[in-house]
Amino acid sequence: MLPPSTSPPPFTSLPNLSSLRHPSSSSSRIVSPPPATTTTRVKITSSEMDSLPEHRIILGCGAAVVDFLATVASYPKPDDKIRSTSLKVQGGGNAGNALTCAARLGLNPRLISKVADDIQGRGVLEELESDGVDTSYFCGETIQDIVYLNHSFFHFDALLICILLVVSKEGNSPFTYIIVDNETKTRTCIHTPGYPPMIPDELSRSSLLSALNGAGLVYIDGRLHETALVIAQETARKNVPILIDAEKKREGLDDLLPLASYAVCSSKFSTEKASQVIYIEHLNCSWQAWTEAPSIPSALVSMLLRLPKIKFVIVTLGEDGCVMLERSTEEAPASEEKDADSLWESLKQRKDDNIAIPTCYASPLTKIRANGIGTVNGRMFVGTAEKIPPPELVDTTGAGDAFIGAVLYAICANMPPEKMLPFASQVAAAGCRALGARTGLPHRTDPRLAAFLH
Repeated sequence: MLPPSTSPPPFTSLPNLSSLRHPSSSSSRIVSPPPATTTTRVKITSSEMDSLPEHRIILGCGAAVVDFLATVASYPKPDDKIRSTSLKVQGGGNAGNALTCAARLGLNPRLISKVADDIQGRGVLEELESDGVDTSYFCGETIQDIVYLNHSFFHFDALLICILLVVSKEGNSPFTYIIVDNETKTRTCIHTPGYPPMIPDELSRSSLLSALNGAGLVYIDGRLHETALVIAQETARKNVPILIDAEKKREGLDDLLPLASYAVCSSKFSTEKASQVIYIEHLNCSWQAWTEAPSIPSALVSMLLRLPKIKFVIVTLGEDGCVMLERSTEEAPASEEKDADSLWESLKQRKDDNIAIPTCYASPLTKIRANGIGTVNGRMFVGTAEKIPPPELVDTTGAGDAFIGAVLYAICANMPPEKMLPFASQVAAAGCRALGARTGLPHRTDPRLAAFLH
């Protein structure tokens, strides 16, 4: 049991999520989850099935939560009392969002996660059911009346998604309060973890092997770290590639990264003026602390040198796009050696500010050097973000998850980086045009994605 000072409050007094409305809403506007008549299922035609990747099964492990989103005219000052301008309650969590995105694009994701048998947990399941979840199939058995395994399947018509949930009979499901500031177009997240946390013993080896069966890619969002490590180790034994979401420094991340084939990192910068060292806060104080590198490009070189299994690393930069370093097994010409920082700057200078759609600028295969760190053979890519008109920018919640969901699809589809980065940026931009992480996620039938998928 949690000590009284840290025990989460009970949630038995919360209203039914399906009936929660914002006062300014009309009687026909149900906030969340959507009723069955507004399901997000998409019809996949036979011709579209032919264009899907051959290997579409992926397995994810991580957070599946409930998001309580409130928009405000501007972020409140301390001790202020303000009113929200709109309200939405929907499923969230890095893994839940990324795999929902991947499913809408055409993959068949499987998610290992944990919720409690409470209002929040039932809300997560109800939203899945509203998307076509078949809860008639359950695999597993009650374990001392504490947990049971819920092996649920839901359909996007021809698409199949498997959710392997450990449901705790006691405790609370994870949830997040999200304040969306309409003035600055930023969001602030206040997360409450689920309790009790998931432990490896709750995932039997037979269930893990079943979940991995047929999977061509595994995605781990860095949460549920003990269980994630068990999954990653078994995945590595099967030589299945792993993508790690290094959103920020989390417990167990140092154990997971050496097993990764791909990494996507979020970045938020602050500059220590005394030493002019750029710190990337989302990787525990700084990339500099983890890689002993003074800049993003040199840190990318350091990661590829320190993590020999890594094929590429992407750092997302918000409205400034992203930068990617891809390892090459080919030997670069001996005469070609570029400083990592200089190469990044030269690629950024090629950007055309008059182009609103996402684009990508790539270096040739070369030896990329980081002073005092080492040299790798590879290519650097700079991707731009879509220039979203201010009236269309609603909420950036889950933009990074959408980006990762698109990268998962791109890996399965063998997209080259020059196509993958603009595709992922396009998907992420679509999600920013609606409130909540999942509301604006595009389906593969979206005309904005036609150039990438057909």
